[in-house]
Amino acid sequence: MAFLFRNRSSKTDLAKPTKELLSRLWQSPPPPQKTEDELVRLLSQMKLILQGTQETETSPEQVSQLVNSIIQEDLLYLLARSIHLLPFESRKDSQSVFSYALRFKPPNGSTSDPPALVHVINHRPEIIIELCRGYAHKESAMPSGVVLREALKAHEAIAEIILYDQCDDQHRSSEESVFWNFFPWIDGGAFEVSTDAFTTFREILTRHKPLVSHFLEANFSLFFKKYNTTLIQSNSYVTKRQSIKLLGEILLDRNNYAVMTRYVDDGDNLKVCMTLLKDDRKMVQYEGFHVFKVFVANPNKSASVQRILVNNRERLLRFLPGFLEDRTEDEQFLDEKSFLIRQIESMASSPS
Repeated sequence: MAFLFRNRSSKTDLAKPTKELLSRLWQSPPPPQKTEDELVRLLSQMKLILQGTQETETSPEQVSQLVNSIIQEDLLYLLARSIHLLPFESRKDSQSVFSYALRFKPPNGSTSDPPALVHVINHRPEIIIELCRGYAHKESAMPSGVVLREALKAHEAIAEIILYDQCDDQHRSSEESVFWNFFPWIDGGAFEVSTDAFTTFREILTRHKPLVSHFLEANFSLFFKKYNTTLIQSNSYVTKRQSIKLLGEILLDRNNYAVMTRYVDDGDNLKVCMTLLKDDRKMVQYEGFHVFKVFVANPNKSASVQRILVNNRERLLRFLPGFLEDRTEDEQFLDEKSFLIRQIESMASSPS
C-alpha cells in the first residue's frame, strides 16, 4: 500500500478526479471500462485514507484535507446521484466515504457538528434529496439508506429537509416533495428496496418527534390518505404488518396527541382498522388490535365512530372473546381485550 503514501497530493487530491470521472458516467454513449476501473481505484483509496486498516492508522491532517476537498468539490452531491451506476464494491466504498465524511470532526474544529454535515444542511440539502432518490434503483437503495439513517440520527435538520423538501408557508408539503415517494418505494419496490425504504421511513417519523408531530398536523389528510391506502392495505404481508405496527406507535406517542385524536375521530379510519381484525394472518390481526383499542378507549368518541361501534356491538361482542385466543400467555393483551369488551358492552346506544 506504499503507493498511497508517496506524497501529500496523492493522498488528498482524490476528490477532483473522482468528481470528473463520476460526471462521465452520465455521458452518452457510456464511458469506456477504464473509467469505471479508475473510479473503483480512487474510491477505494479515499476509503483507505479516511478509515485506515488494521495495519495502517489514519492521519488526522490527511483526513481533514480530504474531507475539505470533498466538500469544496461538491463530491457528495454527485456521489449521491451516481451510486447506482457504480459496481458493487464501489457502492460499498461510496457508502463508507459518505458516512465518514458526514461524521468527521477535525481535532481543532470551531463547531460541535461535523463540517460536511453543516455544509449539507446549510448549503447543499439537495444531497439528502438525491440520497432519498437512491431508492428509485435497487443498486443504490441500501448504501443510500445507510447514509440517510446515520444522518437522521446525527441532526434533526436532515428530517426537516426530507419532510419539507417542497412546502408552503403553512408547512403543507407539496405532493412533489421527495417524502411522498417513500410510499411507492415501500409498496412497489423490490423486496430489498421496500425493506430498506421502510426502515428509513420509520426513522424519519420516529427520531425527531416534535418536528414530525408538527408535520403530521400540517399534512394530516394527505399523509393518512396515503398511509391507509398504500401501506395499511398493501398486498405485501411484510409492508402491511410493519405499517400497522408503526401506525400504533405514532398514535400512542404523547407528542402526537393532537394527531391521534384527529385520527380516531374519523369513522373511515375505524372501518379500515376493523377490517384488519378479520385478516387471515394473526400478526396482522394482532397489530390491528393495538390500533383498534385506541378508538374504543377514547372517552370522547366522535358521532361517526360511536355509531359504527354501536351498530356493530353485537358482532364485536361475539367476535372479541375468541379473538386470538391462543395468546394465553400474553397477559397484557388479555387484559386489554377484556377492557375493550367491557367498554363496548357499556357503550351508550347513541352519541352523547
